[in-house]
Amino acid sequence: MEARALFEVLGAARWRGRSSRNGRSGAGGSSQAVPSGVGAGAPAGTSSTRHRRLPHATPDGRLVVGGWDEPYETSSAFVVEALVAARDRLTNLRAVFLGDMTGEDCEISWIVQSDVTPLLTAYPALREFGVRGGTGLLFPPVRHEGLEALTVETGGLPATVVRGIVGSELPALENLELWLGTDEYGGDATAEDLAPLLAGTGFPALRHLGLCNSVIQDEIAAAVAGAPVVARIERLDLSMGVLTDEGATALLDGQPLTHLGHLDLSHHYLSDAMSERVRAALVPHGVTVDLDDAQEPDDDGDGEVYRYVAVAE
Repeated sequence: MEARALFEVLGAARWRGRSSRNGRSGAGGSSQAVPSGVGAGAPAGTSSTRHRRLPHATPDGRLVVGGWDEPYETSSAFVVEALVAARDRLTNLRAVFLGDMTGEDCEISWIVQSDVTPLLTAYPALREFGVRGGTGLLFPPVRHEGLEALTVETGGLPATVVRGIVGSELPALENLELWLGTDEYGGDATAEDLAPLLAGTGFPALRHLGLCNSVIQDEIAAAVAGAPVVARIERLDLSMGVLTDEGATALLDGQPLTHLGHLDLSHHYLSDAMSERVRAALVPHGVTVDLDDAQEPDDDGDGEVYRYVAVAE
């Protein structure tokens, strides 16, 4: 797919180049990494001014869509509409990442998204889809026979979006990663909203599950501990959230996790003793456990203890 064709489809006048930066931020930050395998290969550059990433596609059909003019006011709807209209031209499209912006471009919770499911309907050959930003994001239940990976990165994922995703029919989906965020930025989903997913009745091919960046990470961990879907999960990601000893205890006291290949609990609020308990329970069985980026609660001396997700605003 040539750059000229992309500009014709998306409208070159509405785009500017920008620097590429990977990596997750610390507490409350908003610098995010492009998911592995989704939108990989975008070019990097440098600039002293505020810039946007040019739409970029790799020869194997991976498309990264970065910032558009005033993404904090203008939604991604025009991008979605342009790509849907071009479906007969972009026949080799296999992976799309929509909203590849860092905090220098637009804070994650300020990015205005739209209904992204028309892209799935328009591109039945799509294998991977990722989107960043939860404001205005819509995801009504959809059926897609071939989608294998779905990533939704937000500082606050609305419950309506969560219910739409878990209520979708995605029989080929192997990898699901949801950044649930905080209610301060629209993340009002509860563990109950995830019930159809955790019951294991949908997404029969699911092997990699990420329920990340959640202010209710303890509740998520407790729900996962007894979830039937976990029995067929190979990689479980509960990172970036407000996970405390309470959630880790529920996780260890639930169903066995020794079948996992990898458990990611990085960016956590676990005590040293609990971290050691997690390792002792799983590492001898061959599970790789990520407990990096241990956090300390903030105490302003007012009797309140504050804990933060990795990515919020």
